[in-house]
Amino acid sequence: MQTRRLGQTGLQLPILSFGASSLGQEFRSVKLDEALEAVRVALEVGLNFIDTSPFYGRGMSEVLLGIALRGVPRDSYTLCSKLGRYDLTHFDFSAKRVAESVDVSLHRLGTDHLDIILCHDIEFVPMQQIVDETIPALRKIQAAGKVRYIGFSGYPMKVFRFILDQTDVDCVLSYNQYTLQNTRFADEIVPYLKAKGVGVMNAGPFSARLLTNAPLPAWLKEPEDVKAAARQAAAHCASKGVDIAQLALQFSLAHPDITTTVSGSANPNNIRNWAKWAVEPLDEELLREVQAIFAPVKNLGHREGLPENN
Repeated sequence: MQTRRLGQTGLQLPILSFGASSLGQEFRSVKLDEALEAVRVALEVGLNFIDTSPFYGRGMSEVLLGIALRGVPRDSYTLCSKLGRYDLTHFDFSAKRVAESVDVSLHRLGTDHLDIILCHDIEFVPMQQIVDETIPALRKIQAAGKVRYIGFSGYPMKVFRFILDQTDVDCVLSYNQYTLQNTRFADEIVPYLKAKGVGVMNAGPFSARLLTNAPLPAWLKEPEDVKAAARQAAAHCASKGVDIAQLALQFSLAHPDITTTVSGSANPNNIRNWAKWAVEPLDEELLREVQAIFAPVKNLGHREGLPENN
């Protein structure tokens, strides 16, 4: 698996990483054996950067990941968890909860340190608290050796400049905003991050199943014309004998300034397919045809979090 350097951290991450949200049954019921096998296969095929959060399964993802990683040499994988979001509407970015959350995550994951810790979905709270309280608290935990690098994740493009115009972090994670249909993250923010030396991570190359052949979930928030274009694009790919998911993944992985793209599944076969696609050449002609289908709805999306954070 090809790797890239994460900003100024010195970490070398695979261009495709394993997202452990599915281990928390965020999207469907998962059998224990299947979850553990998914982690084993991810490591086997080179997805040795693993992303989780106490929010995923309300702790279940971290617990199962900790079980799956027992006996695996700690220096053979890079581990990222998050803090601040604990349920759909439960957020707490206070300094006190920061310290507690990191210790709980370390216990669940069975390790003495996290390589990366991210403030999770900061668009749902008044973001000045992240600057004034959360990040300073994380720097203390970093100094104590419990975490190596700190950052934040979010969906609206506004969150990145809001935080980074006021303070420094080591890395950031954007999700569903660098895909076949939506390239706002690379268009608007990646050059700014690169200039600051901030590590750049992307998640959600399939945009919550939008860019797959799976039935679109009822909770998918994208506009109807975006969904219609995605169905048309998927059918066009199928007519060429290609799964749109393959094109979507390869497109997200190809950007040289995005260190890694995180994708999650508790299905070991999916993970094997992704690893295979990651080393196969991107069909540039098909990509142009699909981008033409998406052109009328390019970069259209939805809002997340507080109105003032969008």
